[in-house]
Amino acid sequence: MHDAGLVFAMSLDGSGGGRELTWDEVQRHDPADGPLWIHLDYQGSSTLDWIRRDSRLSPEMALAIAAEDTRPRMMSVGDSALVILRGVNLNPGAEPEDMVSLRIAADARRVITVRHRKVMSIQDLRQALLDGAGPHSCGEFLAELASRLTARMSVAVDSECDAVDALEDQVADTPTRRLRPLISESRRAVIALRRYILPQREVLSQLAVAPLPWLDAHSKAVVREAADQVTRLAEDLDAARDRAAVLRDELESRVGEQMSKTMYVLAVVAAVFLPLGLLTGLLGINVMGIPGADNPSAFLVVCAVLIVLALLQFWLFKRMRWI
Repeated sequence: MHDAGLVFAMSLDGSGGGRELTWDEVQRHDPADGPLWIHLDYQGSSTLDWIRRDSRLSPEMALAIAAEDTRPRMMSVGDSALVILRGVNLNPGAEPEDMVSLRIAADARRVITVRHRKVMSIQDLRQALLDGAGPHSCGEFLAELASRLTARMSVAVDSECDAVDALEDQVADTPTRRLRPLISESRRAVIALRRYILPQREVLSQLAVAPLPWLDAHSKAVVREAADQVTRLAEDLDAARDRAAVLRDELESRVGEQMSKTMYVLAVVAAVFLPLGLLTGLLGINVMGIPGADNPSAFLVVCAVLIVLALLQFWLFKRMRWI
């Protein structure tokens, strides 16, 4: 018998502990033995076949959990619930804003979680159960998982907000050409995180009020707190996005100001040398009658005239407050 892409499975003892099961033990598991947690790999060769045919999920939930679209959502069928959540990607070499999808089907006696890439919050829950400090029921499991996903998301959001803070401190000292790509990258990461966080807030809010008898009042309170925390994270990301936009505008203003100063200097230099160039151009034409052509001191006289003319222009520009 195939293992349906099993990553691991655990039987909850109802006191915060759990025991790992093999696939054969999962198949023989009796609901009287305690809540069952099955964690599957979406890319397992037989995962989707098992979900569709042998998981005993309703057709609507089996279809939703096997769908390609993994946008956060929540649906309930009878006393069962399907919840699709996202967590930050903390796998080595991955960007946090490249969110990891986690599909959860749960009822009073069983939880099935399906993922494509490793989710650290799942590993945390597994270790908590092995240590005897995990959830006691499927309702507590779902609430704690939502809380852990949100807590890890909070770390990623705080990191991005701190990055924007650091960029604000560097604006005065860092050259624009170095700072501009950093601001663009930070702003892109903030927008990507926000795009995934906002739908998750709606999902958790729906779950907190869902009429599921196995989701007790305490678990719903934990889910509501997670939803409120996601709302605060979204607000922090909005603020970070706006601050990054202000930084970008400030950089553009600095670039414009530097360009204006450069053009001003060039205009002053051009204005100074325009009459000088006109004079030297007239003296340099190759025709008869150029004054001083036969005078050995004519060059020094012309240089002196040019210097006096330049000084007069400088005095005139200062008087007119052009410089």
